Amino acid sequence: MTRSPASFQVTAVPGIGEVATGADLAALVAEHADLRDGDVVVVTSKVVSKAEGRVVRVTRDEAVAAETDRVVARRGATSIVRTRHGFVMAAAGVDASNTPPGTVVLLPEDPDGSARRLRSRLREVAGVTVGVVVTDTSGRAWRNGQTDIAVGAAGLLVLDDHAGRVDGYGNQLAVTAPALADEVAGAADLAKGKLGGTPVAVVRGLEALVLDAEDDGPGASALVRDEAGDMFGLGAREAVLAAVDAGADLRGFGAPAAADVVVAALVTVVGAAAGVAADGGGVAVRFAPGLDPRAAGRLEARVEAVLKAHAWDTRTTARGISARPGTP
Repeated sequence: MTRSPASFQVTAVPGIGEVATGADLAALVAEHADLRDGDVVVVTSKVVSKAEGRVVRVTRDEAVAAETDRVVARRGATSIVRTRHGFVMAAAGVDASNTPPGTVVLLPEDPDGSARRLRSRLREVAGVTVGVVVTDTSGRAWRNGQTDIAVGAAGLLVLDDHAGRVDGYGNQLAVTAPALADEVAGAADLAKGKLGGTPVAVVRGLEALVLDAEDDGPGASALVRDEAGDMFGLGAREAVLAAVDAGADLRGFGAPAAADVVVAALVTVVGAAAGVAADGGGVAVRFAPGLDPRAAGRLEARVEAVLKAHAWDTRTTARGISARPGTP
């Protein structure tokens, strides 16, 4: 259990300057920052990427395609994608700003690994045990605007799960879990800003969140929601298209829904035109005898779309449709 500090201090680190491939980022930070044990060093992913040679001469669209694992939603020129890291963000985190014309900056190959190396190197050059957070700017579902989030972390408690704790009224908490690394990233961005040319900040006063020198922690990957539990794995339009596309995979729909949920959804869609029932761990749909073939075809298409949207696999039989939970 962590104890909230009464206060903490965030200081932007000036003087880092332009970072080139191969730069010793830890040495630059140590040169320009007054570091102490228990500090948290927050650094933008862009300078980490530049130091690691992740600046490439390709078009932005080519870079986005290469960094995309799966498209979540697309509206005009804006693409929200799931990257191979598991992040869901606009344009796969590819950045065309503050980089030479004709080039783009990709996210670090392994942001948690980058954070671990930076933490270790800071211990070598500055003799301090600190936490490290690598950040990137991201939008959030349900909210306008952007904020910095943690894409990499080392030596920091990134998530504080309150499950099982009791509040002041005796209520047991179930789902409260502050994303501490994201909160640190957002606080640091208030000091760094977007246009000040200060890609590094030091947060002091959060010693309770900083882990021992030998413990790098799980990293920011612990904040990545597994696809099976993602309730918003596809945009509204994309979900409809994926449900009716026989060739689309099931990943965007999350884990297969429970049989009773599937039965209720099918009853809503087909009404009295078919019998729907759980069937030995699966679901069976039986069309009414004498149903017009064209009506049966339309009904079958609707049933299959509903089943796929619930991440279930279907099989057409002589009597109707049989379905089982799929494997996204």
